[in-house]
Amino acid sequence: MNTANKLTMLRVLLIPVFLIVLYAGFPYHMWVALAIFILASLTDFVDGYIARHRNMVTDFGKLMDPLADKVLVMSALLWFTECGRFPAWVLLIVILREFAVTGLRLIAVEHGRVIAAGWSGKIKTASTMVCICLMLAFQHQTLDLVCVVVILITTVYSGSEYFIRNKDVLDTEHL
Repeated sequence: MNTANKLTMLRVLLIPVFLIVLYAGFPYHMWVALAIFILASLTDFVDGYIARHRNMVTDFGKLMDPLADKVLVMSALLWFTECGRFPAWVLLIVILREFAVTGLRLIAVEHGRVIAAGWSGKIKTASTMVCICLMLAFQHQTLDLVCVVVILITTVYSGSEYFIRNKDVLDTEHL
């Protein structure tokens, strides 16, 4: 297992630790959870950089890296939803976008085409992670609302862009 994949696996292992700390309720648990989330988020950027620049891209990494990202983000958003700080309908849109884009990519692969991550998707991921960090650090209703709006807008925009730019994948002759 190469360095990039080890970092991805570290992120996967940090997810249950992050959740345990969130639910533990000990003094300063939110700051510890924030530190864990930041560490896990940084492994996302570092493993991708290492994989691309050191020619360590593997099939395992192509599968596990985005999966680890999604599970990390969804675990935080689910926790915020449970706490009443993130509306369930927005979480549903986030989840539907992930399934839809993954489905589009699977259809494209069946036809020999790979849909790479676009800039809007990268901005969505980065802004969502920043918003989660802010929400972990500060419990403030206005900040929560701003973060929900940012996550919603970047999610809808990036999801729409994937489908608009790759609408030919869904031509009826391909399906």
